[in-house]
Amino acid sequence: MIGLMYLVLTAMLALNVSKAVLWGYISVSESMDKSKKNIQLNNEQLAEAFKASISGNPKAQPYYEQAVIAQKSINDGFKFIDDVKGNIIRDLLGLPEGTKVLGDTVQLRSREAKDKVDNYDKPSHLMLGSEAHSENDGPLAAKALKAKLNGIYDQLVAQLDKMQKTDGTHLLPPDYENLKKKFALIKPTDSGREEDKLKYTWAMDNFYHLPMGAVFVNLQKMQVDLKNVESEMLSAYSGASGKLAIKPDKLVASIIAPSSYIASGQPYKSEIFLSAGFSKLAAGDMEVMMGVDSATAVKGGKGNSIPLSAGRGQYEVGTGATGDQKYSGVIKFRKPDGTFEYYPFSGEYKVAKSAVAVSADQMNVFYAGVPNPVSAGVAGVSPNDIVISASGAGVSYVPKGEPGKYEFKFTGTGECLITVSKKGPDGVKPQGPPQKFRVKPLPKPDLKVGGKFSPTELKKTELAAVVAVGAGAVGFDFAANYIVKSWVISGSNAKDRYFPGIEGNGSSLTPAALELLRNPKINSKIYFEAKVQGPDGKINNIALPVKITR
Repeated sequence: MIGLMYLVLTAMLALNVSKAVLWGYISVSESMDKSKKNIQLNNEQLAEAFKASISGNPKAQPYYEQAVIAQKSINDGFKFIDDVKGNIIRDLLGLPEGTKVLGDTVQLRSREAKDKVDNYDKPSHLMLGSEAHSENDGPLAAKALKAKLNGIYDQLVAQLDKMQKTDGTHLLPPDYENLKKKFALIKPTDSGREEDKLKYTWAMDNFYHLPMGAVFVNLQKMQVDLKNVESEMLSAYSGASGKLAIKPDKLVASIIAPSSYIASGQPYKSEIFLSAGFSKLAAGDMEVMMGVDSATAVKGGKGNSIPLSAGRGQYEVGTGATGDQKYSGVIKFRKPDGTFEYYPFSGEYKVAKSAVAVSADQMNVFYAGVPNPVSAGVAGVSPNDIVISASGAGVSYVPKGEPGKYEFKFTGTGECLITVSKKGPDGVKPQGPPQKFRVKPLPKPDLKVGGKFSPTELKKTELAAVVAVGAGAVGFDFAANYIVKSWVISGSNAKDRYFPGIEGNGSSLTPAALELLRNPKINSKIYFEAKVQGPDGKINNIALPVKITR
């Protein structure tokens, strides 16, 4: 008997705690009422200031008109939720259908309703129907509310997209993307969570088997979200209409010369002036594109963009070729309304052959362990009268073919100094300071399987076509030969038979390896290991796991 009384007392205490928690919901709802009023007041002040700005900024007019359209849709949704809340209170109090009841939190503290805030049957049945996944077709039920919110979201997004495509109502791309994300706050979304073998929808998350106090808080949140979206929309539209052009804020001394190459005896002329600079250009405000004209740029052509510094493009290009050199392009500059203006430019310069020229013919550096072709020349000197000397990185060299052509080899890495001299009646005289070159080790090779370097995965059909394993250095343009000396392949076939290590020499695969590769296990990995000899004679050990896909 004592045990039974203890259970009854425990149940009564639990009911009291539950009731206290539910009244906590009502307190939250009251706080949200105040938040709604504060946001509404702020939105009204923002809308009034927006409207007043039109007299001093006519470009604000089309943005304001769009804001009024969006506000009407948002306010319609806000009022609809008020009607939903009033209908729930009406049903809770047992009043006849069609009776108008205010949907505010004060109603829940009324004498008639305060003892029913823990009721979860009536709100659930009114909003959803008799079953969790049923849909009540009532004009103020969850189905109608979801349709209302979806309609508002679709209208706001469609309006925003149309504004972005219409001259005079653009938003800057970051503002456009941010506002679109804000609109998503009001779109009903199913959580998909599962509880008691039920997959929850948006309607169930908000109304199913929840006490009256919790349902009211959920509806209040939807209204707060609508008002927050209204605030974000007003801020974005009013801000877009008042965006100022990026103004130059820095003066820089500049020089423009008609020619960058002057012959001896000719005057040098130039224009010296102050030009405007931009130190606060943000990414996307300006772009200097080389090798493209205005018509192509307007259509989306990019050309080659160059770095910017204080609003000035930093153009730098190698001068291997001699003679007249020309360049052109377009400056893409953002206007106040977010659209772009395109400014074409062109320039030219002359490149004369240097007094001494030493070039690595294959690349701009030397590599140890392999032949490096080199050309050397002196302006006004016959190649037959050129003498070179070199030091550093274990260098050795021999003439190759025609005069002025050499083949360099290196046993080490680091720096190599090459001096070019002229052979004449007075002996051999250097024609300039030594030229410095870097000597680098050869890059480590990569395995090539199925026509791909170091693939992380291959389709089963691609693997079936493999008959050999190759090697090379990815992105290495130097003429270098890498030789596969031996290999080991491991993996499982489609029958789950594991091949622990099939071995072979050279690059060609053995029948045993081909048997594995023709029918591998999908989603397993085939392990390739190989010994690869580089052009310098060094052996490299390479391991490559490859995942097999369908």
